[in-house]
Amino acid sequence: MYKRQVDIGCGHGHYLTHFGEGSVGLTTASDEVAFGKEHNLNIIFGNAEYLDEYLGEKKYSAFWANNLFEHLLSPHAFLMKLKKNATGASLLVLGVPVIPKIVSLVHLKWFRGMLASNHINFFTAQSLSLTVSRAGWVVTDVRPFIFKNSLLDRCVRPLAPHLYVVATNDEAFKYPPKKIGEWKDDDRYTDLLSITNQYEQ
Repeated sequence: MYKRQVDIGCGHGHYLTHFGEGSVGLTTASDEVAFGKEHNLNIIFGNAEYLDEYLGEKKYSAFWANNLFEHLLSPHAFLMKLKKNATGASLLVLGVPVIPKIVSLVHLKWFRGMLASNHINFFTAQSLSLTVSRAGWVVTDVRPFIFKNSLLDRCVRPLAPHLYVVATNDEAFKYPPKKIGEWKDDDRYTDLLSITNQYEQ
């Protein structure tokens, strides 16, 4: 169903190999780009926060980013910029380490990956879902995908150290008037407002 996809933070392209023709992977490691060339994978070198500059005008049916979101300087801008290369049917899957519902669990080894020194963003299941939805994506699922049974999977969600957000692009998304009022006279927000065709308001 999802043919041409983007794997953001693709590593050596282990997921990219399963995507359709025209798919592309993005990495900041030159050895991974070289690996892609050797194995006929379209892996390009670049910063995920400027992904739209590398993709040009092409549209993609899905965006996959696992263990990337917690590293980004500007998660909201990243999600908004994805919309430049998305269609109304585009799917977004974000895999993110999260703070468990029982916060004291972070002291256990299973959860310590979330506290890695190179992580600069921290999410709970709820804050992750809200962050995605407030950037114009319709969240359809938030679960760890440990079990095939979705009900069982959701039961263990409060104890999961890593969750996947599944969302679809909301082409009709608009910033609320109050936000437009805050941003409309500031050139630093021109790009974000232009994505939703609200710059002239």
